[in-house]
Amino acid sequence: MTSVIFMGTPEFSVPILKGLVANDYEIKGVVTQPDKKVGRKQTLTKTPVKVAAESLGLPIFQPVKLSRSPEVEELIQMHADLIVTAAYGQFLPTKFLNSVKIAAVNVHGSLLPKYRGGAPIQYSLINGDTETGITIMEMVKEMDAGDIYAQEAIKIADNDTTGSIFAKLSIVGRDLLLQTLPQIIADPSKKTPQDASKVVFSPNISKAQEEIKLTMTATQANNLIRGLNPDPGAYILVDGKRLKVWQAAVSSTTTDLPVGSLVANNNCFAISMAKKTVLELKEIQPAGKKRMDVKSFLNGQGGKFKVGDQIAK
Repeated sequence: MTSVIFMGTPEFSVPILKGLVANDYEIKGVVTQPDKKVGRKQTLTKTPVKVAAESLGLPIFQPVKLSRSPEVEELIQMHADLIVTAAYGQFLPTKFLNSVKIAAVNVHGSLLPKYRGGAPIQYSLINGDTETGITIMEMVKEMDAGDIYAQEAIKIADNDTTGSIFAKLSIVGRDLLLQTLPQIIADPSKKTPQDASKVVFSPNISKAQEEIKLTMTATQANNLIRGLNPDPGAYILVDGKRLKVWQAAVSSTTTDLPVGSLVANNNCFAISMAKKTVLELKEIQPAGKKRMDVKSFLNGQGGKFKVGDQIAK
């Protein structure tokens, strides 16, 4: 039985862990991020991987920082055959990577070398890409720079969000990993270097990137909304207040109204954007309120706005 140390944190990682267990890989330990406080009540919450590992009866490790921790020394002493990571969220020390007998393997949510970094799925949507995918790669010290064992692409649908792509890629990642691992175990030297001239980075999303700016076209704004759904969400300043937008659409009509103007408020809340384009808001969340469809918003505080008003800044 091939032994594995598995490392992952979000829901994306759970099918991959369960797939390894179901296919008789020996999981010597599961490493995930520490529990964190979530929501207004700051409830201490386990990571999805921890919940899954507990249900499977697997040993769990949650170092605040893996490097120089007692946990990493314990993991090194396990002398596992493989390390498998899937959206773990920390750098792995070189001595840990070198401690395994066969290979350290990462399930990465992009078609490398495009989108190295912590937000590959988000950037694929924000940039309006038509496809994304999974790369099974060798783990090395440099971020997402290892050689490639296998890749598989999927199409991005017009209504996809980061949440829906995460769900799709977690299954693609599980299946591709399980298909590729026997080849890696048989001959870990069979891999392809990344083309350094085609590297694109995808750093974590900053607070400044969450704002829908009026310099964006409706398509660019809609791509941002999709890319930041379900977390952290994109917002636009309406009447000087943040209005989060969870779902929108690009109107087929154009307008000559100044950017930021209300174009329509009859069963839709449409705002003029750059290059005469129009963004139709579908699901929104006013500051301090719950998420709601735009009809509910128009029946309430949204009803005070009139067509032609410059409501967004």
